[in-house]
Parts: sequence; structure tokens; C-alpha cells
Amino acid sequence: MPFSQRVAFFLLMLAVLTPCGAVCGQSMRPNVLFVLADDLGYGDLSCYGQRLWETPHIDAAARKGVRFTQHYAGSTVCAPSRAVLMTGLHTGHCPVRGNRNASPTSNWPLPSGAVTLAGKLQEVGYRTALIGKWGLGDQHTTGDPLRQGFDHFFGYYHQNHAHNYWPEFLWRNGDRVPLSNTVPEPTPSGGGVATERGEYTHDLFVDEALRWIGEDAHGRPFMLLLTLTIPHANNEAGDEGQEVPDLGPYADKPWPPAERATAAMIARMDRDFGRLRARLAELGLAENTLVVFASDNGPHAEGGRDPRFSDSSGGLRGIKRDLYEGGIRVPAIACWPGVIGAGGVSESPSAFEDWLPTLAELAGAEPLSGIDGVSLAPTLMGEGEQAPREVLYWEFHEGVGARAVRVGDLKLIERGVATDDPEPVELYDLARDPGENRDLASERPDTVRRLAAVMRASREPSADFSLPIDEQSPTDGPSPAGNANAR
Repeated sequence: MPFSQRVAFFLLMLAVLTPCGAVCGQSMRPNVLFVLADDLGYGDLSCYGQRLWETPHIDAAARKGVRFTQHYAGSTVCAPSRAVLMTGLHTGHCPVRGNRNASPTSNWPLPSGAVTLAGKLQEVGYRTALIGKWGLGDQHTTGDPLRQGFDHFFGYYHQNHAHNYWPEFLWRNGDRVPLSNTVPEPTPSGGGVATERGEYTHDLFVDEALRWIGEDAHGRPFMLLLTLTIPHANNEAGDEGQEVPDLGPYADKPWPPAERATAAMIARMDRDFGRLRARLAELGLAENTLVVFASDNGPHAEGGRDPRFSDSSGGLRGIKRDLYEGGIRVPAIACWPGVIGAGGVSESPSAFEDWLPTLAELAGAEPLSGIDGVSLAPTLMGEGEQAPREVLYWEFHEGVGARAVRVGDLKLIERGVATDDPEPVELYDLARDPGENRDLASERPDTVRRLAAVMRASREPSADFSLPIDEQSPTDGPSPAGNANAR
């Protein structure tokens, strides 16, 4: 029996054996609350080893569900990572592969006709909302969230606008919403530094999410993508970019100011994650809602902070804008009481492109073809790990450019050649060396050539996002006819 039919049978039997008041009026398909943090490192949650601060509400969800130890963001920066999450395509195939502006007020937009996570669930009757940061096109482009499968949008269109936690306005469904903040010298998209601070956008997003979840709570199933901006820095504010209304329990810590502010931001996010789960319980939706928490890439070194202070990369090498593990391996938790077994740990490699096929399957949508992701449903349902990912691929478009591929436990990283970087290729065995401390490239040239060929085959040319790296690298050998991730 196909997995989707087994899920339907399980929920049908639950409905038969449970008193009517507990299930009547609810969809048999799960609601989805997907919470995405911004620049939260692999080691920034206490359930992933953080020792300077605690995240009790997120930790509680991890204890009730499954914690992924080798989960990868779509990219090492914001926009492409979100594009991978939305399309199920890694950065060798997806339409937005780097941070780029189409205009002063719009990031590079998703194209018309893109198959998206929101669109697939909308097709099968879900009500859908995006609250928070978008970064994939504004209301005048094909990337408007309302054209990409969302029924409701509240937040920032442009990621530069999203730097500012106290902007003068936000957007709701294409309409400008004024806020009680003053920004004397705003950027074209609305970023900048506020001098009068009345409304903190993180708080507004959580309040909007709490309200929206309650609408039609026992009618159609819902999918809410809540893309928070914590703990991203306001880059325009320099060393004071870790913007937060108060320092809470960290006010008296003998730490640098930016580190206290970072801890306070994460504590605020954790508190509000708890409020969201409490709202689901209050509405009787907790047992019919899959809650996912993840981060869009590794920790930053901006806003005056040093991620080494708190070991935000969790012992991994690298941070945001690196293709080392610290830049792309992120915390990820899934909780669905009564369905996902408590205290689970998934050690299999998985990635953002896997969430589209996973959630589409759970929602009862038709199976997808031509994507890079695989469904994580077997892992979530306790039926063993998902089908193994033969190839994971990333590329980075800033500076001299970089790309990386993981095949099994082996990972190859290639950077553009710079005058101070004469050896652009590195090879690591992540099973033995997860911290990427020992480069094996010179010892295993045949492996380098094999993985380099897989790397090239994993990329389709893009007129909009050509890599600064030459398509033919110094490690080139004969290109294979294809690979497991070729579409």
C-alpha cells in the first residue's frame, strides 16, 4: 500500500476510535507550521549543544519529535536557500541561485510557472500564508508570494528591508502597512536604522501568525511558513546591528554587547515558538499539525558579533557565506504528536529540497517529478530513514564564487582561483572528519576527479546566475552522461 494511503488509513482509524468532538471538522491531512530562523547556526540551540543560553521551547519540540543531525540549508545565504525550500531544486537547478536584486525594491524573483511548496499545497485545498521575510520578488514581479501559492502575505518583500527590525512600514497582501517607527535615511527598499522605535517586526510577525492560525481553525488544513529574521543583523547599523527591544535575562552577563543581544534575540524567538505551539494546543490542533523548525544558513559575523564566542557553528568549520559545514549544515526539528515518535534522531543527510516532496506527500498531492529532493515522510513516520541522497549540491555566487558536492560521506569544495588561494579544490571525509580539518585532495586525486565530474553534472547553466568559476575546472575529467540528481 503506498505511503500516502497508509497515512490516510491511520488517520481514518484514529477518527473511528476517537470521540467525535476531538476530530470532527478537522482535516485528516496535517496542518503545517514551518518556522524558519535567519542565520541561526548549527550550535545555537541548546538541544544542539549551545551552553551559553537555553532554548527550552524548541528543545521541548525536539524531545517530542525528531532532530536532524545532518540537515542542510539550500545555500549559505538567504535568497537561494529559500528558493531551494520553495522549489525542491538545489542551486544547480533552481531559478534563484544567489543574492541579487532585480531592482532597488525587488530581489531576483521566482519566475512565473514555478512549482512551489505553497502552490502544491494550495492546489489540494490548503489555505497558505507567508509571514516574515520573503526575498524572492516584490508585488510587481512574478515572485510576488501571492503569485507563488500563498493566499496571505505579511512582512518584508526585500531582504535589505528585512535588515531593519524597526522599519517605517511592512507589506500585507501588496498594501503598505505604516508602523510607528522613524528611519531618517531609509534605503530604497525601506531598510536603514530607526531613531524612533515603536513596533518590533518580530513581535508583529508572531502576533500575525497567532491570529492567522486561529482563522478557520477547524476548516481547511493550513500551511504557514513563518520566516523570522532573528538572529540576522541589521547590517546598516554596524556594530549595533543585533537589534532587540531588551536584553532580558542576559542584560547583566559579562559578555560583549552584540553577544548579549544575540542571546536575547534567540531567547525571544524561543519564547514565541512556545507561544505558537501553545496556540495550536489551545485550538485543539496540536495533534493534527506538523511543526518544523530550521534555519536558512549558518551563523553570521555581522552586527558586531563573533560567532566563535558562543560556538554558533557547533564545532563545524565555517559560517554564513562558506560552503564548509558551518555555513550550510543547520538545526532542523520536526514534531507531530502522536505520529512522529518522541526523541527521534535522524543522522541521514537531508536538505531543504526535501521538504517540498515531503509536505506534498503528507498533504495528498500528486507525486512530483523533475525535482532534486526526496520525501522525508518515512523518517517522520518512524518507518526507517528516507531513501538515501546520492548527491547533495550547493553553489555560492559572491566574490570569486564557490560550489560544493557531497557524495556519500565525501565532500568536494571548489572555489574560484584568487591570487592568495592557489589551491581551489578541497576534499573531506565527513564520516571521519565532520569538522573538515584534513584536506584529502592531494592524497586522493582520483576521488577528486570523480566528484568534480559529479559536481559539473549536477549543474544546469543559468543565464541569470553564471558562476564566476570557469565551467571547466582544473580537476576536469570526462563528464558523465548524468547522475542521480540530474533532472
